[in-house]
Amino acid sequence: MCICEAVQPINNGVFLLILQHPQEKRENLGTAQIAHLQFANSMVKVGLSWPGLKRILGREVDPKRWGVLYLGPVKDGGAPRPEVAVVDKDGQPLRDSAGILEDLEGVIVLDGTWSQAKTLWWRNAWLLKCRRIVLNPQFRSLYGQARKEPRRDSVSTLEAGAFLLSRLEGDQTIMDTALKPFSLLLKKLRTRRPRPIPTSATPPAGEGAGPAVSDNEGDDEA
Repeated sequence: MCICEAVQPINNGVFLLILQHPQEKRENLGTAQIAHLQFANSMVKVGLSWPGLKRILGREVDPKRWGVLYLGPVKDGGAPRPEVAVVDKDGQPLRDSAGILEDLEGVIVLDGTWSQAKTLWWRNAWLLKCRRIVLNPQFRSLYGQARKEPRRDSVSTLEAGAFLLSRLEGDQTIMDTALKPFSLLLKKLRTRRPRPIPTSATPPAGEGAGPAVSDNEGDDEA
């Protein structure tokens, strides 16, 4: 289904890198490519593992200025959670989260089902050098019943990336504009297929994963 009419490229200041599991590339309702179309400064890489961020981007980078949406548990002791925060390796929120977020050059989103995203995390040890970012979205995914979600607060890759960038750059219109093609896609889908067959959705950051282990390279660019 064509959604070209709703595509409006955004000149985002913080780079968006999407690492997509190969199986997710075949998902009709995936949003990685929409995100790539909507964000001028973005890249989608398809594979299971890569040697490192430098190899992906083709230039020198400081991993401490890059954030990755974290898959591990957040241990905040039940304290109120901000919309975007940085946690340490144990899932504890960092006090200097605001300063770290302001200094980020780019962010990484793992695209796939919950199990696929965990696979990407485990197979890329270099992700451990990046800042771990957790989101606390106060909205429901536009997917609705079109794609089954593992958790109530699960959101699509596009929604996660757009939400994060809008908060990092302090501009809500980034998210509003970015989601227009996705909204149109779902609208056309509902018109053509009122009762879609549920599949699995990409979960948000915030639940169990472990240390990553780098493996074979996979660097097909979508």
